[in-house]
Amino acid sequence: RLAGALSGGMKQKLGLACALVQAPRLLLLDEPSVGVDPVSRRELWRMVEALTAQGIGVIWSTAYLEEAERCAEVLLLNEGRLIFTGAPLQLTERMTGRVYHVQGADRARRSVLATAIARDDVIDGVIQGANVRLVLANCVPAPSPDTFGSAPKLQLREVPPRFEDAFVDHLGKRAPKALRLSGGTAALPSDESAVIVADRLTRRFGNFTAADRVSFSIGRGEIFGLLGPNGAGKSTTFKMLCGLLRPTSGRAEVAGLDVVAQTSAARNRLGYMAQKFSLYGDLSVGQNLGFFSGVYGLKGARRRAAVDRVSEAFGLEPYWGMNAGLLPAGYKQRLALACAVMHEPPVLFLDEPTSGVDPLTRREFWAHINALVRDGVTVMVTTHFLDEAEYCDRIALVYRGRVIASGSPDTLKAGTRTPDHPDWTLEDAFI
Repeated sequence: RLAGALSGGMKQKLGLACALVQAPRLLLLDEPSVGVDPVSRRELWRMVEALTAQGIGVIWSTAYLEEAERCAEVLLLNEGRLIFTGAPLQLTERMTGRVYHVQGADRARRSVLATAIARDDVIDGVIQGANVRLVLANCVPAPSPDTFGSAPKLQLREVPPRFEDAFVDHLGKRAPKALRLSGGTAALPSDESAVIVADRLTRRFGNFTAADRVSFSIGRGEIFGLLGPNGAGKSTTFKMLCGLLRPTSGRAEVAGLDVVAQTSAARNRLGYMAQKFSLYGDLSVGQNLGFFSGVYGLKGARRRAAVDRVSEAFGLEPYWGMNAGLLPAGYKQRLALACAVMHEPPVLFLDEPTSGVDPLTRREFWAHINALVRDGVTVMVTTHFLDEAEYCDRIALVYRGRVIASGSPDTLKAGTRTPDHPDWTLEDAFI
């Protein structure tokens, strides 16, 4: 087959095979698992560990810190400087007694997170299913659960630290600045009907069925994750719902509009962020924002206000005149999201939105998304990074073109736990 036609996982295996043709003494792997599903990622690790057992040295660069935990030694870089070197556990052990779960938050977890990370005694916070994971500053007592919100039955439980907790603590707190919309959900139907509907969606390419009678519905203000291994059919389903691919059969509906029969009107009610950077690399940041504001029908004062709002919210002013193709990876993601939300859509489609992005930028990105959801925006996301999937309210797992499991992250984990493995991660459940 042509290399370009391979799945993400197979492309990475081919790249590794090419690098091993002459049995090197040292193997350099630059973010080899970006865009690779958890199954293929574990295969890649098994292959690399077999090479190290043969005496080959490996340097593996990554923005995914659960991978760094598997390394014998880590070199932590920030702004061109080496700020830590040693075994991952050496850094992680410093965080003992400082990491907690806020339990019982459930539907209020996004508000609990926003309240927590605004506090001076909280270094970091992320959503993990129905819980909120917090990292406290050094030498501070655990706060009362009541300080994080009025939800009943909030409890604070200490949990083991991870290398990512230590990483964020070592770099220092950077409170994310969240974007707020003013009225994007006004375009939604006034009743409680589903905002996104997939009804027996099917897409065939010749004799091959990429998506086979896929069905689900997503409510207002919900984050819905579409997960699956490379080649499972999730991207095909995603593109049919966005109006980028016509279904062979079935119905796709967004914000009360049939995506096939009312394509143009439906597209104006959604924002779309592609997996790969798909803006104009030879246009500046300002020119891209101006172009896409016009594409979404913004004019005059409203157009200028929208461009100014997202430019300030995403910190794009320092890069205003730079060509988009020359931006650092994190700022490319910011610009792509800014272009997708500037017209205040009630529905947002995010295809692998933080692929290859560092943990701090990833937190900033999700602070924006959580703020949009609190304003009533509905979000559909695909990701291979399953810590990120914990932000979802519900998940559908697609395999060989069909939905084989669905539910909240905690429901999917609970359904696969055994007495021998009581603390399944979402990745374990996925596998």
